[in-house]
Amino acid sequence: MEPMATIGKVISTHGTKGALKVQPYSDFPERVKMLERVFLEINGIRKPYLVQDAFINGRFWVISLAGIEGIEAAQQLRGALILIPLSERLELPQDTYYWDQIIGLDVYTVSGQMLGIVQDILQTGSNDVYVVESQQGKEILIPALKDVVKKVDLENARMEVDLPDGLM
Repeated sequence: MEPMATIGKVISTHGTKGALKVQPYSDFPERVKMLERVFLEINGIRKPYLVQDAFINGRFWVISLAGIEGIEAAQQLRGALILIPLSERLELPQDTYYWDQIIGLDVYTVSGQMLGIVQDILQTGSNDVYVVESQQGKEILIPALKDVVKKVDLENARMEVDLPDGLM
């Protein structure tokens, strides 16, 4: 099976005809208009769908899929992840990463101290914030800024950060 990238999550329905309201996991919201086919994953099961219509509505996407007719059918897909093959992902500028490339990275200080693993990414408007869970189960919020995140090494699944005083 081809490797996939998660580009969004179904959070609710839109209207009564079966359209899906989607939280995008993309810094390129316009890409939704280019989608022809997506995979929905629920409980580890993936199913392909043809995209009939897709547009941006505020901070969200609205996607209509072939075979999803009516609000009841759409409600069954709440919580589904929307995936595309990695081969269809847009190329990013240097030093820019997709969420699924960041989530799961081991995070170390520049001095080599292990802080934890990136569990989630929060969008705050001005900059993203990496949610790192320490080995003790504590949550550390790290701003995704160039003066804080010094190095992202995808090959070794590692991120190095220089935390400002008081962040810990």
